[in-house]
Amino acid sequence: MDKLRGYVLPIAMVLGFLLHGWCGRVAFLAPYLIFIILLLNFVAVDLRKLRLTRLSVWIMAFQMIASVGAYFAIHALCHNELLAQGVFIGILCPVAASVVVVSCMLGANRETITEYTIFGNLLIVVIAPFYFSFIGLHQEMAFWTSFIIILKKISATIALPFFVALLLQLCWPSANRFLSRYKDITFYVWAFLLLITLGRTIDYVFLHGKGNEWNILWLGIASILVCTLNFGLGKWVGHQYGDTIAGGQLMGQKNTAFGIWMATTYLNPLASVFLAFYSVWQNLFNSWQIWRHERKLAENNSPATT
Repeated sequence: MDKLRGYVLPIAMVLGFLLHGWCGRVAFLAPYLIFIILLLNFVAVDLRKLRLTRLSVWIMAFQMIASVGAYFAIHALCHNELLAQGVFIGILCPVAASVVVVSCMLGANRETITEYTIFGNLLIVVIAPFYFSFIGLHQEMAFWTSFIIILKKISATIALPFFVALLLQLCWPSANRFLSRYKDITFYVWAFLLLITLGRTIDYVFLHGKGNEWNILWLGIASILVCTLNFGLGKWVGHQYGDTIAGGQLMGQKNTAFGIWMATTYLNPLASVFLAFYSVWQNLFNSWQIWRHERKLAENNSPATT
């Protein structure tokens, strides 16, 4: 079954496109799937030893500076508020909770990925309400009101599995070891989650695309450029700290479902189309990375190379 992993994501993406109407009816499963993915990842590392790394600091700094910098630059150069908001939310969007699945499959350090998943999402809780106080449709909203709204949205998926795993490691280590044996199934759980979330975003594009074709085209082009920048620059930064894969995935793999929620809540809702396209590009790239990785493993394990 592992030999088919390079084809799982493309299949999930095609099914998400074909079944986008059905995906909305099963979207309630998404938080439970994220909980399973994170719990099985968290039990596989010693959470008490996690520390903020320099790699994480650099990625956080890029998110904070580049997102708002790109917003004002686009606004000044082409006076396109919608495009500026789309690029802004595309860079600011936090790392996907499921980033560990692809990253560790490709050889990234699990502790580094887990640490940034926690700290990177907490960064958004603090910085996003500040940015939304002068960008978007609800600039009158108090910082603390926005802070609590975003905190509730993130903590429901990040904090709960973290504390459950920590409790198991402290009080029931045998159960923790048992669950850690099944961390590899998270890839297939994530593939099903991808089918649902991608189907929902595609459905959103269909619903809001009529009459906005040119705006959607520019958002789609910009999303390709930003996705390429995020993965490319992330890999370069990661290389400086000895983990190219971690750098690329942590900067490039976005929680597009949460980003779409932020866009529809605080910005022009059409800006969320940027992240709908971004979800397609990042998963196409991840599919290619997995296919190439599996192919190299097969070549290295073939009789001719042994």
